[in-house]
Amino acid sequence: MPALLPPALERSLDLLCCPTCHGRQLHPGRGALRCPVGHTFDIARHGYAGLLTGTRDTSGDDAAMVQARNRFLATGAYAPIRQVVARLAADAAPERGTVLDVGCGTGYYLAGVLDHLPIARGLGLDTSVRALRSAARAHDRAAAAAWDAFRPFPLADGVADVVLNVFAPRNPAEFHRVLRPTGRLVVVRPTGHHLAELRRRLPGMVTIDRSKEQRLHRALAPCFEPVDTERVDYPIPLTRTAARDLVAMAPSARHVSDADLDDVGLLPDRLTVSVLATAYQPQ
Repeated sequence: MPALLPPALERSLDLLCCPTCHGRQLHPGRGALRCPVGHTFDIARHGYAGLLTGTRDTSGDDAAMVQARNRFLATGAYAPIRQVVARLAADAAPERGTVLDVGCGTGYYLAGVLDHLPIARGLGLDTSVRALRSAARAHDRAAAAAWDAFRPFPLADGVADVVLNVFAPRNPAEFHRVLRPTGRLVVVRPTGHHLAELRRRLPGMVTIDRSKEQRLHRALAPCFEPVDTERVDYPIPLTRTAARDLVAMAPSARHVSDADLDDVGLLPDRLTVSVLATAYQPQ
């Protein structure tokens, strides 16, 4: 049976363009989205639109990574980050605004923003079909679509009031193209202190490049200027379960095993969360 068009996706159709022929709007029909030329894109039974084209390997997070992330986020450990993201987004978005989350993962941060904007709509893009299954049901006003952040977005020009980029790949030129002139880009990234106590004990965890901030600002400077930055620092309790999920939900999962955690011995009982959240305006 063809998948029904989810209401949130139906409300977002005016944002979407055919990723094959570009510029032509997509329309619903018999469990799929179609452009006037006839290119067709399935709507998964889980509710997201499959817009990825070609054979490029863009598998994204696997099922185990997504399950670990859902478990960890459900503890509320990153709720202060979500609150800051929501505030920065709400400061920029009009009442009936459009929020685009690039690299949305499970939709956790997009849902938090939409909770602060009771009439706004959201669209999340990610390559991981496992994550998109969660993102498509993260909020009743959030649609989700499979897409690679490094490729030109299947979106019309100037359709977003806010673009979120939380612990995710960046495409500054496309962020700029899809944002309205009055819009805001909200970028969240870790500082060198983020999860430092755990990273010191597990050398296999992905390190944070010391030049990360300089590279970020060099990449964004041609298109954006910062208008507001908040540093979010706070401790969280660390159980062995939380440590396993923190490792498993990130790229570190490919380098650190359960055996590595068991060999660590005594883990720290507290962990530092430390991120920077910046709102940028287009220039």
